[in-house]
Amino acid sequence: MKIRFDRSKCQAHGQCHGINPELFPLDDDGYPTLTESVVESGDEQDARSAVAACPEDALTLRAD
Repeated sequence: MKIRFDRSKCQAHGQCHGINPELFPLDDDGYPTLTESVVESGDEQDARSAVAACPEDALTLRAD
């Protein structure tokens, strides 16, 4: 599973970071620093929760 982040949609609400700060580290402006990342098996539920919690739909998941 991969998670993709679209910065152009993000408004830096921080919902993803609140769910898992290690999976969604933030830059100095409050935006996640990832663009596309492989989700480890132990983080899959947090990734799904973050996608569901993102009010701007800036996160998407892909099964790979």
